[in-house]
Amino acid sequence: MPLEIVGYIASICIGLILGLLGGGGSILSIPILVYLFHMDVVLASAYSLFIVGATSTVGAIPKFKDNHVNVRTALLFGIPMHATTFVTRRWIVHMIPDVIWQYDHFLLSKRVLLLGLFAILMILTSVSMIRGRQEIASDEDRIRTIWLIIQGILIGLLTGLVGAGGGFLIIPALVLLTGLNFKTAVGTSLTIIAINSFAGFAGDLVNFNMDWKMLGGITSLAIIGILIGNQLSHKVESRKLRIAFGFFVLAMGCFILVNELVIHQR
Repeated sequence: MPLEIVGYIASICIGLILGLLGGGGSILSIPILVYLFHMDVVLASAYSLFIVGATSTVGAIPKFKDNHVNVRTALLFGIPMHATTFVTRRWIVHMIPDVIWQYDHFLLSKRVLLLGLFAILMILTSVSMIRGRQEIASDEDRIRTIWLIIQGILIGLLTGLVGAGGGFLIIPALVLLTGLNFKTAVGTSLTIIAINSFAGFAGDLVNFNMDWKMLGGITSLAIIGILIGNQLSHKVESRKLRIAFGFFVLAMGCFILVNELVIHQR
């Protein structure tokens, strides 16, 4: 079976993960586009932003209806994140040279840097989700608000660099800083991801010629997946979802890191 066909089938899982966990779509979409469709990592990250953005938009609608979206948190966290993501995608990513550093047989390319950073963030994030929520020391709302805005800017920069919707970073931040239960964090995360992904994608439109037919096909399959995932999420306990999310992110992070730093260097 050609790898592209496997890629289209796997696209359903992008939405399935988003529907169940409120994030992690880019954890599948970027590897699918890079390894199955053999796409350049920067172009793949642009495609990923659109796929995850459109899919998250569809997934966020029923979350609103179920009152699983905290609008204030979405605005405080989302607005600085969206602005930073746009700036990063529009200018910063394209300033990074294709070959950054080379020593003997090791090549630090733009691909290795972006995918390696992506993988490290995934591994670090997975630990907080597996271990469970740990509240910040201060209970002052002002302090939490400031930290929420700072986190939004930092995550906007990071997700802009790697082309991710950011759910695997957003959900731990929301749970840690706001005390939202996991299912409300999922709904809020989908809302933030939807807007953030389109903000990042807007910064890429002037830099790439998009294959809209391919992009539309993958996105449609991912939307089917998120509709299924939304239904399944009602039947699974929040704690189990959080832990499953953590282990999924950990496994994918390790896979990408090993592939780029070991296998790809041979």
